[in-house]
Amino acid sequence: MRSDAAQNRAKVLAAAQRLIAESGVGVSTEEIAKAAGVGIGTVFRHFPTKEALVSEVFKASMATFVEEGRALLDLPDPREALFTLLRRSAKLSSAKHAHAGALAAAGISVDEAVAEGRAELPELLATLLARAQAAGTVRPDVGVQELAALMIAAGHAAKHSPRAVDLILDGLKAGQF
Repeated sequence: MRSDAAQNRAKVLAAAQRLIAESGVGVSTEEIAKAAGVGIGTVFRHFPTKEALVSEVFKASMATFVEEGRALLDLPDPREALFTLLRRSAKLSSAKHAHAGALAAAGISVDEAVAEGRAELPELLATLLARAQAAGTVRPDVGVQELAALMIAAGHAAKHSPRAVDLILDGLKAGQF
């Protein structure tokens, strides 16, 4: 791909990520093209359908989430690293559900769209959890499957009350019970 084409693709994807996060998947491809500073033809050259664009946005969001999670491994406080990932997951939950719904409605497999990022997530969660447990700051009786379930619960809870996420996180702290 030529460098200008790659730049245009990146601009379209960035604009789509921002607009979909702000307005949901109902945002038009025309709005995305305008925000990216390109013509509608450029959008469709890179993404033949809106569903293909939404799929790429979903993949990119998952990849960014995992990448940001990896960066948390550098934080000196392992519990804060884990809790930051859980808070980010809860915050992104609404957008993830909107993307997944749009993909499913278009007949695109959500599992295929996020397979690469999802494959790395359990290992990342396990590492963050193990570090926090080894530091004695997170309950030792919590496993990765339970943590994943709590991530989902926190995402649903965040829609109703931001404080609910903090309550879930409080339940993970060592020595609380």
